[in-house]
Amino acid sequence: MPLACLVIAAPHSGAGKTTVSAVLAAAFTSMGLAVQPYKVGPDYIDPTHLTAAAGRTARTLDGFFLEEPELLEVFRRGALGADLALIEGVMGLFDGADAVGRVASTAQVAKLLRAPVVLVVDAAAMAGSVAALARGFRDHDPEVWLAGVIANRVGGERHAALLAEALEAAGIPWLGYLPRGAGLELPERHLGLVLAGEARLERDRLVRAARTLDLEGLLRLARAASPLPAPPHRLPTQRRAPRARIGIARDAAFGFYYPEVLEVLEQLGAELVPFSPLTDPEPPPGVGALWLGGGYPERFARELSANRGMRAAIRHFKGPIYAECGGLMYLSEALVTPEGAFPMVGLVPGAATMQARPVLGYRAVEALADSPLARRGWRLKGHEFHYSTRPPTPRPAWRQVGGTVVEGYTDGRVLASYVHLYLPAAPEAAERFVEAASGLGGGGNANP
Repeated sequence: MPLACLVIAAPHSGAGKTTVSAVLAAAFTSMGLAVQPYKVGPDYIDPTHLTAAAGRTARTLDGFFLEEPELLEVFRRGALGADLALIEGVMGLFDGADAVGRVASTAQVAKLLRAPVVLVVDAAAMAGSVAALARGFRDHDPEVWLAGVIANRVGGERHAALLAEALEAAGIPWLGYLPRGAGLELPERHLGLVLAGEARLERDRLVRAARTLDLEGLLRLARAASPLPAPPHRLPTQRRAPRARIGIARDAAFGFYYPEVLEVLEQLGAELVPFSPLTDPEPPPGVGALWLGGGYPERFARELSANRGMRAAIRHFKGPIYAECGGLMYLSEALVTPEGAFPMVGLVPGAATMQARPVLGYRAVEALADSPLARRGWRLKGHEFHYSTRPPTPRPAWRQVGGTVVEGYTDGRVLASYVHLYLPAAPEAAERFVEAASGLGGGGNANP
């Protein structure tokens, strides 16, 4: 029997995909089902809410990062032991890296998974028009199975009845609604919703909200998903014996990591040892490399700067260091926020300065020099999303493929960049970093 599978999409961002996905995850879990959540597109924040609602770590499915075999393998590995796969889409159903949604869209992932799509519509200001909207999405791409509609922010039972009648007249299944003012909104900040560790919806409230949804109908649709092929892929299949210890920054300032990226490192023989640049006096003893991911260093600039012992220890660390986005900001000479300029580690020349407008988008990059993750000429994929800017460095790490823009910094041992790399798309880069951490090449040795 194929895995039950459901894709939650919308006409546009802000319609309520995360809310509906969290409600469904909590409701189906309360029914005794093991629900595996996924998020389409590059996102570290929404998955924390899906993880909290489902009780299983949310995974990323992205058609820009991954070719079909690897995407299906990431999906399959995440779903081990699950009864239902619940996939939250990104932006609008057909929004992606190209104009028609062929790449990096929810529609692309839905077609690869052969899964039914439920369209979440913000119906606060519409009634009969919901049918025209849904019909357009249903008919836009015949290869996408639009299986029904959930209406969000509905004014009451009469409003819901009008919406249901309009959809049923158009031959589009009505799968229920969430009422306006249900208390399911989450606070936001400059990178999107706040993390689930800071504010989350109570499971009981999520389950109660599902009373106006057709859970049995949704489950029947999910169980009608087609079985998936098992094509060959490049991801490691068996976990190697431990051969390297890598210190990984994990605290309130640093926490943006794709679980699939960390699992690839572990599959290749890495032991990941968490540490806190905010509160620990130094990195963990005996680690052969450091990994500093993204997060919110700007919110903790004063505290990070005040931990002089940690800054000095990282500055004098002898092994390879990889840093992305927030990690790059921390390795810079200073972090400049509206509150002032705060000294940071100082391994990367120049200061990171907060700004009002974001820089975001997919990135395909080519290595300009050897580093702990890549040889010169290697091509990797990732994305950027940040509100800080930095001056060019004398030793840029990457050039954007097909362009002249250079970015990041590397001296052969340290690699720091705004690009969040997705290593399941380049397992050879993960292999190189684990080897470097073990002292076998590509980045020097750890402190004795």
